[in-house]
Amino acid sequence: MKARTKVRAGWVLGALALALAAGYVAGWFMTGRTLPRNTTIARVDVGSMTPSQAQQALAKGIADHRDEPIEARYRSTSIEFLPAEFDFKVDVAESVRQAGGQRSWSPRAIWAVVAGGSDHPPVFTVNDGALKAAVDQHSAKIDVPVLEPRITFVKSEPQLQQPRVGDIVDRLAFARAIKGAYLMTSSPVSIPVERVRPEGTTEDLNAAVRDIATPAISGPVKLTVSGKSVDLPVATWTPALSIDMVDGQMAAVLDPEKLSGPLLKATASVTNPPKNASFTFADGKPVLQPSRQGVGVDPERLAISLAPVLKEQGAERAIAVQATVVDPELTTQKAQALGIKERVSDFVTYYPPTRYRDINQSEAARRINGYVLKPGETFSFNKVVGPRTASNGFVKGGVISNGAFVNDYGGGVSQVATTTFNASFFAGLEDIEHHPHSLYLSRYPVGREATVSYGSLDLRFKNPYDTGIVIRAWVNKSAPGRQGEMHVEMYGTKVYKITAGKSERYNFRSGGTRVLKGDDCAPQSPMQGFSIDIHRYFHQSGKVVRKETHTTRYKAGDRIVCE
Repeated sequence: MKARTKVRAGWVLGALALALAAGYVAGWFMTGRTLPRNTTIARVDVGSMTPSQAQQALAKGIADHRDEPIEARYRSTSIEFLPAEFDFKVDVAESVRQAGGQRSWSPRAIWAVVAGGSDHPPVFTVNDGALKAAVDQHSAKIDVPVLEPRITFVKSEPQLQQPRVGDIVDRLAFARAIKGAYLMTSSPVSIPVERVRPEGTTEDLNAAVRDIATPAISGPVKLTVSGKSVDLPVATWTPALSIDMVDGQMAAVLDPEKLSGPLLKATASVTNPPKNASFTFADGKPVLQPSRQGVGVDPERLAISLAPVLKEQGAERAIAVQATVVDPELTTQKAQALGIKERVSDFVTYYPPTRYRDINQSEAARRINGYVLKPGETFSFNKVVGPRTASNGFVKGGVISNGAFVNDYGGGVSQVATTTFNASFFAGLEDIEHHPHSLYLSRYPVGREATVSYGSLDLRFKNPYDTGIVIRAWVNKSAPGRQGEMHVEMYGTKVYKITAGKSERYNFRSGGTRVLKGDDCAPQSPMQGFSIDIHRYFHQSGKVVRKETHTTRYKAGDRIVCE
């Protein structure tokens, strides 16, 4: 009896298995003939259609929507991404196949035939590089960097930076959200922003003021160099001193590079400082000025010895070091090996008679003039020029902020950046970072310009060649009835002849009207926004050997009404 029962059970299980297999095979035959009912692709109904019918319906359904802007929002910020600028292209056939328009052994696909389909995103290609660049540019304007507690010194007085929570855009999630919204929704995409908390606290900052900053500026430090002594005034180290979070606690940090200059002045009576090789210019050619060795104090060693004694008092504020032969950073031999022998580019921009531009552009030009960019190195405008503050020689002038013209320190410095960017463009240097003005300014080459803001927007370019580059920059100041001139030249060894081209303007857009209050408000006429493609051609032996293209997008300028 038991044997018969087992045999009967085996037959039943076998029959069930065969039935399931038959059903599975039947399901496979059913897939791909028509798409499951209730199936949509990019919100286009293709349910119960053959693959051919679905392709026609999808192509027709998205025809009027494929170039509709994708809006992204964060708080009051609204950004439009135009699909045409990023080469969104739908693969209609593949979209239908992935939505059920092909035979499949997938249980999910077979179940969809029975239960009905769902909404599927389109399959498309996109220029990820262009999309990433746009996401990075917009994100930089939304980011609120996290601030750790910090103490710096201006004119030997402590300046406190309170800790601040940061808001940082998740770039990868932002780009995914833009692609995910394409043809799938008309609602704005939420820009993903992450909250980042500082490591240090206000209590840490207050303790650092008491225990480090106050003793650090309490008096001079006696420095003995090979038996000769000199009192280092507080102003020697405060430009190089910061008190930062280090390994979870506040600590004094001395920047040897910033310490170097004041140290040379303070120890001039007991040392003989070195001199770097440099370049002057005559008749359009660079002239090498030789370097010279010196005898002095190594800033890096002094920084290590000096930091601990800044917390001391009285006779304990003393250190002793041995003088050493100090080589210049750039020797004559190294400068000669850079191959800087001819002018490789030059550019000039103009500005109307304006005192603040004369001052600010001259100061910025002074700081970049003579800068030597070695092979493989990257130039940073913000690092070389530094903060645009009154203490650094800058005055207030017109800048663009949030789509409107306002007054702030360093107004006009972006013209130096624009001129430098163009000189680097025609020198064939590698563009690492540049940000066009948000609004088009007609005094600059359309699409080929750069704005800067210390701490956020920088101008950076890399020297990709085996030879060096030296920058020459100067201003011919304006006068009543005469424009000012901003000049930048670059010298090195010419590898390519560079020419530029541009597309027609496209994707025109218009602004609205804003009513602002305050003494700094300046009325503004509306300005049209647009996009434009800029081409850079590299020529050798009379032929174009390489072409680069970047897209510049200008926002529409609102009409500003002041109350």
